Amino acid sequence: MEYHPLPLEFYSQSSLHVAEQLIGKLLIKETQEGIAAGYIVETEAYAGPEDQAAHSYNNRRTPRTEVMFGPAGYIYTYQMHTHCLVNVVAATVDIPQAVLIRGVEPFIGIDLMRRRRGESKPDRELTNGPGKLCKALGITMNDYGHCVTERPLWISEGKTFTEITTGPRIGIPNSGEAKDYPWRFYVSGHPNVSRG
Repeated sequence: MEYHPLPLEFYSQSSLHVAEQLIGKLLIKETQEGIAAGYIVETEAYAGPEDQAAHSYNNRRTPRTEVMFGPAGYIYTYQMHTHCLVNVVAATVDIPQAVLIRGVEPFIGIDLMRRRRGESKPDRELTNGPGKLCKALGITMNDYGHCVTERPLWISEGKTFTEITTGPRIGIPNSGEAKDYPWRFYVSGHPNVSRG
């Protein structure tokens, strides 16, 4: 079955809109080891210069954040505590917004995910966090700046989840009132949603 990339126009909207619309879409990564993919079940929106939790707060422009100032639909990866985390740039040029993908439901290449994450991990722990899913799918810092409509890393249509909840984002305690914004979207009760 062919999984065609979503069009770039999909990402040319506010990060809040994109974060919600990404729920249920299929995140796919192709490597020499094979293909691994999962349905997105948890996202967080980061709204740029006015969002104290965003890396681009106050239009902070660094080599790390540069991709967010470009067109929508490109990959923004960064490292936190040795883990790679994956975001998709939203909005438009010079409006540096992005969506963090926090959890996916394993779908293709589950055995490959198990090998990458450790054979003893229960399935619910393979991809229930942003660092875990990157390791399981084979997403690395080398994916920074990649256009998400092209192989080897792309997002396609997936399936529909009906019970979607919003709440505060996770792990941003020092971001003033932004820590309470309900900009996290997730499938209610899903086992591959991260803590919180």
